[in-house]
Amino acid sequence: MKVVLLEYTRNPETVCAVAALTSMKEGTPSDMLKEIDEDNAKKRIQRVVGYGHYSVIEHANFTFSIEGISRACSHQLVRHRIASFTQQSQRYVKMEDVPFVTPPSIKKNKSAEEIFKNSLKETAETYKKLLELGITPEDARFVLPNATKTNLVMTMNARELLHLFNLRCCNRAQWEIRDMAWEMLYQVLDVSPALFETSGPKCISEGICTEGKSSCGCYKLFEGKNIDQRRIIVKEFYK
Repeated sequence: MKVVLLEYTRNPETVCAVAALTSMKEGTPSDMLKEIDEDNAKKRIQRVVGYGHYSVIEHANFTFSIEGISRACSHQLVRHRIASFTQQSQRYVKMEDVPFVTPPSIKKNKSAEEIFKNSLKETAETYKKLLELGITPEDARFVLPNATKTNLVMTMNARELLHLFNLRCCNRAQWEIRDMAWEMLYQVLDVSPALFETSGPKCISEGICTEGKSSCGCYKLFEGKNIDQRRIIVKEFYK
């Protein structure tokens, strides 16, 4: 898997801060943009996000290249509806070599890994034979499993990213989309810390766990820890 932040709203914290100011002050957004500096913008966004007023951060967009994930992972990702997705098409892309994702639990079990690889090899050969028989890629793809790798471009606003990180950075999330979400989180933190400094699973962002009896229990280790230490605890807990 590879995650790359391709592009994002220029000066995202400033743009969102101007939106916040527009809702409560006289004057025009264009004049406010000229007057506000980065430090004031950061403080205002930290305050607004702290209050839970998330609508203003919808003005900041982030575009990612997400490469080499399984179709099982991409099917989960596209359930986040407030986003734009462009995915590699199995209808138009004829795969000479069919790439697959192998789950860690299968890699750890040699017998399971052998069964898995043999099944995928047979599937790949079936796919190629169908193409050789003149079956179009859009129909030959019907034999391809969830393990098949895919690439996509995704654009999402900051508010929906916070929601995604709440759900998908949690230890209860499926391992692949969880790894993807953490990589996305650290990349947006680099370019916009004020927007995302308290983001992550709900145990980090809100200090609560909503998983009930299924909770991983790591939130119990947070006492006296700052946000960065809590992120490390969560990531290390499920390894």
